[in-house]
Amino acid sequence: MSYVWMAIIGFVVGLIARAILPGTQSLGIILTAVLGIAGSFLAGFAGKAMGWYTDGQPAGFIASIVGAIVLLFIVSKLKGPTSS
Repeated sequence: MSYVWMAIIGFVVGLIARAILPGTQSLGIILTAVLGIAGSFLAGFAGKAMGWYTDGQPAGFIASIVGAIVLLFIVSKLKGPTSS
């Protein structure tokens, strides 16, 4: 059941990150959830590296959103400008 909650929370975090970051992101439902989950992992790794979290402690909700925004920003810069 924890994987279901992780996917739901990841989807919510991904939606919030997409809403905060300006511009259009063409991500579907699955990629939005993956974005949120990956943002949470990024926030957890960065938090552990900075000494904010201990081993086994998950990242917070706000930190997960920040991690997802960072990932979304990096992906948008790697994709480059799209011509319509």
